[in-house]
Amino acid sequence: MDKNSFCAHRVTLPLTREKAAVLSAGDKVYLSGVLYTARDAAHKRLVELLEKGEPLPFPIEDSCVYYTGPTPAPPGSVTGSAGPTTSYRMDAYSPRLLGLGLRGMIGKGKRSALVVEAMKQAGAVYFGAIGGGGALLADHIKESEVIAFPDLETEAIRRLLVEEFPVTVIIDSKGNNLYRTGPEAFLENLSRKS
Repeated sequence: MDKNSFCAHRVTLPLTREKAAVLSAGDKVYLSGVLYTARDAAHKRLVELLEKGEPLPFPIEDSCVYYTGPTPAPPGSVTGSAGPTTSYRMDAYSPRLLGLGLRGMIGKGKRSALVVEAMKQAGAVYFGAIGGGGALLADHIKESEVIAFPDLETEAIRRLLVEEFPVTVIIDSKGNNLYRTGPEAFLENLSRKS
């Protein structure tokens, strides 16, 4: 497969190393199963728990964390809008969690070289979700339950049950990065047309 052709995958969570290994930067993926939400304040607390030798509020190995803080649910809905937040805010904490087996992260924006290296060692994947599409993404969330840090309100850690949650592989487990290869492929295609 050349860098201009991407695959679509349906993945049932948890995201094992084997499932992550078949995903390539640029692939479209539909996730079904359990995701956990955590933004920067929650990530800070997770690392503080680890430093104290205390257990994490969810099983980190083979988990997928969505960087979101859903808005309150309107009447009759499971959740409010659930769009991604900027991922670099988690870069200081992600290598530690990746070292414990975190396998997937969902957000928007670039990641640091340190995070990409930790992903390669962990066999992990970074997915992008569409910023500005939080209301549409919320349609794929079938259950939502606060499981830790309720005082953080919308940024509390939630356990989400998702169905066909649409994401794109931005950085795969080998370190291939769509933010780099995408523009390269575009420029190559453009030069062929001129």
